[in-house]
Amino acid sequence: MYSWDEDTSSWYGKAGYVYAPAAAPARADSAMRARAAGPRTYQGKSGPNEKIIDPKKTISTQSKNPLIVAIDVTGSMASWPFEIFDRLPLLYNTLAQYRPDVEICFAAIGDAGVDRWPLQVTSFASGFDLEQLLGSLFGEGGGGDAPESYGLFAHWVNTHVEIPNAEETPFLIVFGDITMHPKVSGKQVEHYLGDKTGDLDAIKEWQKLTQKWNTWFLRRPTGKRGDQVDEQWGKAVGAQKIFHIEDEQRAVDYAMGLIARSWGYFGDFQNNMRARQDETKVKQVSKPIEMICPRCGAPIPVNAEGMFKCRYCGTTLKL
Repeated sequence: MYSWDEDTSSWYGKAGYVYAPAAAPARADSAMRARAAGPRTYQGKSGPNEKIIDPKKTISTQSKNPLIVAIDVTGSMASWPFEIFDRLPLLYNTLAQYRPDVEICFAAIGDAGVDRWPLQVTSFASGFDLEQLLGSLFGEGGGGDAPESYGLFAHWVNTHVEIPNAEETPFLIVFGDITMHPKVSGKQVEHYLGDKTGDLDAIKEWQKLTQKWNTWFLRRPTGKRGDQVDEQWGKAVGAQKIFHIEDEQRAVDYAMGLIARSWGYFGDFQNNMRARQDETKVKQVSKPIEMICPRCGAPIPVNAEGMFKCRYCGTTLKL
């Protein structure tokens, strides 16, 4: 389990890594608070902290670099919040050294038809505050076989999230593995979000969301490429924004790599990963990220190098 301090000597790889000094005071503050709080844990819960995760609230952030990380917590996906909790200091400390004002909101997605807590959401926060927020989520592990209530989450983002100062299209990462209910019940929206509305089209809610968020569906390595999961999510967020994870133990690395690539720090991210994994694993994670534009998901020619401008969205990348 990664810690909040700057000591990387316990990392598993052979290469060394030193965090950039700019965000050192913030890291030191988080480390001090972590020591005062005692051992980190995400175990022994029978439910979420309902005061913190209530989706009826509206959240906002003044950050120029907000980030939403949403996790499907149904069935076999229920262990993923722990995997992210385990790597939370790594995730935040790495991204915060690139853009110190980054703030993160976490969400857990279930099935409103059968789960007790089908949508759990936190406020935006930074540093050690994220530990309490992420620890408030609960991997219920329910849900039907398929589909799940991804559309309810999309509508929540569209109506309950305010990011007035975002300078670039901010990232929204969804970790999932299955289809969504095509219709969002108006009764469910009223019950869970407190909003009165009729039934909603889940695909249209996602299409609306993608106008404001750089949205990626990071798909767990199940099923076949081009199946009904890919087909539906392609309509929702764009086929090019479906990212097939090859190693689910590296799920957080894929997300960090996409963001680091977009922000111009992919080389540093790779060095960070080399301090934790062998070169084979670094290349395995890096290859699919290097082949796509982190803004629009368009393919990048294999012979591209130097400063490359995406022909689809105009983003300039340093290759």
